[in-house]
Amino acid sequence: MLIDDDVLIDAGTGIGDLALRDLKTIRHVFLTHAHLDHIAGLPMLVDSVFDENFETPLTVYAREETLRAIQAHLFNDVIWPDFAQLPTSANPMLRYKVCNPGDTVTIGHRDFYAVDVLHSVPSLGYTVQNSGGVFAVSGDTKANQTLWPVLNSCEDLRVLVIEVSFPDEMEGLATESGHYCPKTMTEDLKLLKHEPEIWLTGMKPGQEETILEQVIQAAPGKNIRMLSRGTVLTV
Repeated sequence: MLIDDDVLIDAGTGIGDLALRDLKTIRHVFLTHAHLDHIAGLPMLVDSVFDENFETPLTVYAREETLRAIQAHLFNDVIWPDFAQLPTSANPMLRYKVCNPGDTVTIGHRDFYAVDVLHSVPSLGYTVQNSGGVFAVSGDTKANQTLWPVLNSCEDLRVLVIEVSFPDEMEGLATESGHYCPKTMTEDLKLLKHEPEIWLTGMKPGQEETILEQVIQAAPGKNIRMLSRGTVLTV
């Protein structure tokens, strides 16, 4: 998800939908967790924006466990060059910054707040606050007690992007792998005091329409839609 023209939330294969000119302006990446579908585009992004005479480095924000994983298994001079040492170790193009649950990172007019969520690996969701309101991203998660109090504390929650990976028929697998299905997500949704736009994402390929229908049936009257590539959300 591209925020304005300079910030990404996660860096999966969706980066391939962006033109090279769009990539050149990105200087901040907030990762929810280290699973491949959320980091697969990061090596190519770093490569495409690399400039030995850069003025602003590319900074990746994530939990310490996530940063350790991409350093050990991705930018390790085996799978991909260690851009945290290039062009020099004293002044690298790629920087890492630990972002823990409860931390706020301010970039320009936007505040990015990290939320602990419950997945199969240490993970974060994020709220993004600007003068127009709040945009929230759940990241990958299953039923939890941490995301919803944070969302309820937002004074003007306009948009919630939430993952629902499996249909109800696969509830056991969804829970075991740390994901929502329509039943568990809509049960948690009852905890939300606001009425934002709700956009579903992270759905199992081929199951999108089934999942969307099950969510709408379980949460009638909610403003629920399916997020797709090219969708533009304004807050």
